[in-house]
Amino acid sequence: MNASPASLPGGTWSLGDLTVTRFGYGAMQLAGPGVMGPPSDHDGALAVLREAADLGITHIDTADAYGPHVTNQLIREALHPYPESLRLVTKVGAVRDQQGGWPPARRPEDLRRAVRANLEHLGLDVLDVVNLRLGDAQGPQPGSLAEPFETLVELQRQGLIRHLGVSNATAEQVAEARAIAPIVCVQNMYNLAHRQDDELIDDLAGEGIAYVPFFPLGGFTPLQSTALSTVAARLEATPMSVALAWLLRRSPNILLIPGTSSVAHLRENVSGAGLPLSDADLAELDRIGAERGGTA
Repeated sequence: MNASPASLPGGTWSLGDLTVTRFGYGAMQLAGPGVMGPPSDHDGALAVLREAADLGITHIDTADAYGPHVTNQLIREALHPYPESLRLVTKVGAVRDQQGGWPPARRPEDLRRAVRANLEHLGLDVLDVVNLRLGDAQGPQPGSLAEPFETLVELQRQGLIRHLGVSNATAEQVAEARAIAPIVCVQNMYNLAHRQDDELIDDLAGEGIAYVPFFPLGGFTPLQSTALSTVAARLEATPMSVALAWLLRRSPNILLIPGTSSVAHLRENVSGAGLPLSDADLAELDRIGAERGGTA
């Protein structure tokens, strides 16, 4: 690696006994359009992954459903044998269909198959972290996660998984998972405009559990987007930079995994996440979530 993890904005966090940079990289966008098929620029995709490692990023988020299989195969081609400090976090619980949907696949046999596929395509004997993806494309849905989560716990006991997490989960499902076995992370949609997990984030921080938000610019209304753009213009920064910097400031247990298929955009995201925000900036940004009627 050319850079130290300490040079990245936000420093580091621990996923159980594994240390990762709070600024990570999400590999989903390396697959083709609609997260299906190979990338149009194969060499460019490999370059992004190698640049992430060169920048000191030690947390890469992926899933064998991306492509499917594509992003994991690209990660292996670009980075295997993996640097000692690199941690690959994957998820199971959904697959891709021919229509580009994400149907649930949470039966025990589905999960065993998915874990084996991740191991094979990443070229690993054990997966660092596996998140159980719950809910559906509309977001978290209520219901017990006991059967699928206990399947992952059994695979953990077999030595195929080091640590467990949940994704697209309700607070009740997070609590249920923690009652079954320790988790090291929760991966949900959360950003300046969608603040529904504020209480959960604070609770997890107190327990040393990471919170990994996805869609840092997703679901903004025009009014909220305009407010963010106004702050970004004043700071001479991009809206994405402001959104990422705010997330790092929101809580020390928040880990970022912005995705991109461009080396230049990756560097821009890293630089942007280190944007200094004043207390006045933070107060103005916090009002964006309040526009949704009390979600902030």
